[in-house]
Amino acid sequence: MATLQHPSFQKLVPPLNFCPVEDQLYRSGQPTPINFPFIADLRLTAVIWLELEDPSEAFVNFTRVNRIRIYHLGIESGADVENDEVDPDAMQRSSGRHARSTNPWDQLPESSIVRALDIIAHKDNYPLLVCGGMGRHRTGTVIGCLRRVQKWNLASVSEEYRRFAGSRKRVLIELHIEAFDTNSVRVDPEVAPSFLLY
Repeated sequence: MATLQHPSFQKLVPPLNFCPVEDQLYRSGQPTPINFPFIADLRLTAVIWLELEDPSEAFVNFTRVNRIRIYHLGIESGADVENDEVDPDAMQRSSGRHARSTNPWDQLPESSIVRALDIIAHKDNYPLLVCGGMGRHRTGTVIGCLRRVQKWNLASVSEEYRRFAGSRKRVLIELHIEAFDTNSVRVDPEVAPSFLLY
């Protein structure tokens, strides 16, 4: 008599504040090892990391094994952001690469927002995850500025930011998003994802 074999089920746990933003564009807090099977299923090409500190060693190792590029953009205004792709093998040496603020309450600098949106505006980076820390303020700033580029009205942009920030929302971030100069982002129709073509 044949025995019935049950399929093995893998628990898939998304990172904190995970949400699809657009087709193959996602946002979240920093993934932890319990989230790695879920993240692996996304088949990411790149991650935009928005925090001041380097991503965890476990996450960097996960991206190395899965051949995912990390762009570390949580740096101080005026720093060099041309060479922002993280070399996982040089992660320990990267801490002195940019002049960084030590205050986690500092807003994401305009140059980092523009660089993040330049990466988002290039379909070769997809599937793409925008993340950092808890996935609230810095991630919300970049996604809010993306929505401005997409010509969303400010009420909708603020509502989306507040949905992820919850009771920890910061009015200064909403004002930063509102004041963002959308003309600082160049969308090339030849390489842009379809959701940026309007």
